[in-house]
Amino acid sequence: MSQLPCTLEALVVRTDFSADGEWDALRASLSSPSKDGFLANVAVVDNRRYEGLTSDQALYLIPAEYQHPLLVLADSAALASTERPLLVLDLQGERERGVRVVAAQLWSIENNLSGANMDFEEFAGAVDEDGVFRGF
Repeated sequence: MSQLPCTLEALVVRTDFSADGEWDALRASLSSPSKDGFLANVAVVDNRRYEGLTSDQALYLIPAEYQHPLLVLADSAALASTERPLLVLDLQGERERGVRVVAAQLWSIENNLSGANMDFEEFAGAVDEDGVFRGF
């Protein structure tokens, strides 16, 4: 597989190509501001070369120049639920640590981690019983 692109924004990498309508809905959610007007600063990667990409593989494909503190995977679990629970990978602390975040709350983790306002552990510690972060 090819190395992921290097951007200033957090990458959201599509890894499931089985449901185009669900993918379109997820993208719409990412571009919709929160009730307070916040948006995640993301760059979407929609390329079939990353179909089936696992979190371990994704970590291996991150370019050395990529400086964002997280990487987001839009996998089959994210597309199977109306909440769109994206897999967010920590790139600063425990690089193999991940947490599911509903798409509508991606702005919260992206904004706070990129601004160094909060740590990844704070979000991981605030997940619901099913392991998904839905906000504070």
